[in-house]
Amino acid sequence: MTRWVMVADLRRCVGCQTCTAACKQANATPPGVQWRRVLDLEEGTYPDVRRAFVPVGCMHCDEPPCLDVCPSTATRRRDDGIVTIDYDLCIGCSYCAVACPYQARHRTDRATFAYGAAPSRAEAQRFDEGRLAVATKCTFCVDRIDAGRARGLTPGVDPEATPACVNSCIAGALHFGDIEDTASNVSRLIAENRHFRMHEALGTGPGFYYLWD
Repeated sequence: MTRWVMVADLRRCVGCQTCTAACKQANATPPGVQWRRVLDLEEGTYPDVRRAFVPVGCMHCDEPPCLDVCPSTATRRRDDGIVTIDYDLCIGCSYCAVACPYQARHRTDRATFAYGAAPSRAEAQRFDEGRLAVATKCTFCVDRIDAGRARGLTPGVDPEATPACVNSCIAGALHFGDIEDTASNVSRLIAENRHFRMHEALGTGPGFYYLWD
């Protein structure tokens, strides 16, 4: 079996938001919608305080709460762990957004553009009316993964098959791969470093690991 996961090394993340920009460009999300966000946090007590930047988004859980509440079966979990949304089935009820403990779901009811009511040429070319009034979120760039694997490429190794946010990370803080492959980059990182998963006590089984000393 394959289980795709993402690893963020918080010791390396510099909070540049390049992953956020890359995600927005790759997925043509509207203003105000960020599938990949970076939280700016402080840890410790004065004078021993450290700043931490934490990339967040859909965690592609083993037991996604969003799936259980979806009345139209639009939300699904693939065998490889990626949680998807079928926009044709989604009825826009937003139950999934309420159920998600990671605040990873978004809904845009009307078309909005960066510079006013009219779209730029680039926005007009990539505008998708099918993503209005439905739930949207990070997909781990599933189209890139599937297309790359069809060409014999390895996600997390070959950029053409790897999520855009990982490719763009200037600090080498983001990693992607198959955790079921013990020789993969993500398996080695998790085995060799202290790590945690966000809200792991909720039992959702997040597919996003954080390295932190």
